[in-house]
Amino acid sequence: MENRDKHALPVSDALGRPLRDLRISVTDRCNFRCRYCMPEEVFGPDFRFLPKEKLLSLPELERLTRIFVSLGVEKVRITGGEPLLRKNIDEIISRLGDIEGVRDIAMTTNGSLLKQKAQALKDAGLARITVSLDSLNDERFGAMNGRGFPVKGVLEGIDAAAEAGLSVKVNMVVQKGVNDQDIVPMARYFRERGHILRFVEFMDVGNSNGWNMKHVVPSKQIVDMIHQEMPLEPAEANYFGEVATRYRYQGSKDEIGLISSVTQAFCGSCTRARLSAEGHLYTCLFASNKTDLLSVMRAGASDNELRSFIAEVWGKREDRYSETRLTQTRPVQKVEMSHIGG
Repeated sequence: MENRDKHALPVSDALGRPLRDLRISVTDRCNFRCRYCMPEEVFGPDFRFLPKEKLLSLPELERLTRIFVSLGVEKVRITGGEPLLRKNIDEIISRLGDIEGVRDIAMTTNGSLLKQKAQALKDAGLARITVSLDSLNDERFGAMNGRGFPVKGVLEGIDAAAEAGLSVKVNMVVQKGVNDQDIVPMARYFRERGHILRFVEFMDVGNSNGWNMKHVVPSKQIVDMIHQEMPLEPAEANYFGEVATRYRYQGSKDEIGLISSVTQAFCGSCTRARLSAEGHLYTCLFASNKTDLLSVMRAGASDNELRSFIAEVWGKREDRYSETRLTQTRPVQKVEMSHIGG
């Protein structure tokens, strides 16, 4: 186990928000072309992904994570692209999970390769996994993932993850007129199987997903729809900065979550930094600006220099895009979600 640097101190940004969570994209590659993330007409068959030498290596990932932990990070989430496309993903999980101070290591995946890799992920030390699934209907899901990938393949991955002993959550991005008819069937299905389903409001991440407010199904409406068949009651947050608002099915411990970045912005409690596959630090999911840590590191910066650099960037952070979205007077160029993993 690595020792936490006893001389480093946790940092907070300009709005008093601590740095607690680090989301690491280990690859920009993805085998899906989801409409809300990586639409085919923009990311076509000839799209050029990053060459291997541009990616953070395992030692670089380990080094940067250790530095982030010294600044207050306690939770690490592995993302992509699709993280299971990274060849040494189990070793990455093992090495990062061994860093003292990392209390929790999780992953977000589209689930397409999960059936084959679930046990290896668990053996490497992964504790929790979130699987993206937007419908139980093959036609709708195939259209949304842009590759015609069947629902069965993802459900088998979810089952394999649960059998391996991983804690499983499922994320459903809801779009009005696209898959909103699947809200209650999805809730029913995953309640019966004991997995927490989280409904994600369709967000304007990046610049290419055709976002419009009229395509958003507000979380309140989602709760009302489910409540009519399966009565719900509010549940308290598990911790400061929790992304999802929790609801419990009355008379049980089963629950759902709502990620309401559009209608109930939670910028005030955001503790998340994002590291892209090529080592760029983003301080917001909707960020326009980035900080190139990889170039600084490969130029020979010491750990102390990197730590001070990251602390300075976080200390100046004022991001609260979701709170100001509807007051924007001109389009803002933002990083694509496929690049930093949501």
